[in-house]
Amino acid sequence: MKAPKVLEHIKPAHIACKASEIAPIVVMPGDPLRAKYIADNFLSDAKLVSDTRNMFVFTGYYKDTRVTVMGSGMGMPSMSIYAFELFYFFGVEKIIRVGTCGGLIKELDVPDIIVADRAYNEGNFAYSYNGDPTHLAYPSKELNQAIVNTANDLNLHTFVGTVMTTEQFGFYSDNEHVLARIPKTIQIIAEEMEAFALFHIADSFDKHASCILTVVDSKFSETFMSQEDREKSLNESITLALESIIK
Repeated sequence: MKAPKVLEHIKPAHIACKASEIAPIVVMPGDPLRAKYIADNFLSDAKLVSDTRNMFVFTGYYKDTRVTVMGSGMGMPSMSIYAFELFYFFGVEKIIRVGTCGGLIKELDVPDIIVADRAYNEGNFAYSYNGDPTHLAYPSKELNQAIVNTANDLNLHTFVGTVMTTEQFGFYSDNEHVLARIPKTIQIIAEEMEAFALFHIADSFDKHASCILTVVDSKFSETFMSQEDREKSLNESITLALESIIK
């Protein structure tokens, strides 16, 4: 299954800049303010190239490599819009989502780092997008291996496993009935809200996408990362994403 066809005269509706202003490699946090934080603290010569709907897009340099950082918003609909536009209209080759998640196994604590090797979604996103009935989406093997190798180089401990991409915020819903329906052959270690859409859309374009997540809460703990820390204190996962995507 490939990407849906788009009318030839259609232009991107949600990113307002020239194609040349976006680098072929992109790091995507969910929060646009986290994108600004990354641009301010990790990139040199960063410039704001689009701010439509306050979804900030910055392009600058990380260790002499040109990189774009932009927010994806929350949830698969928002991620799908921006990922599609980046791949289709702007020629992006690689995207790493750097986000947050809730831990679903006892072994995970705040703020452990996860590299997603699959994303499971209960719904019909894939079928709606391009007629694919799948409920599993996969990241780029090459990009994931680069992340794992980089984590080893940085002496960062990471968990590699399958995440569940939900259609609602886990803390505001009872997801036990959803977890109970997941095939027994699939072990879910964490929940988040965007990875499935990113992986599925990247695959439809034969492009590369991966997802690095920081655990900010857990069903087995009362520890909960604050809003301020979610925006500004994910430096290890940000560094891991930037170091990996430039390789």
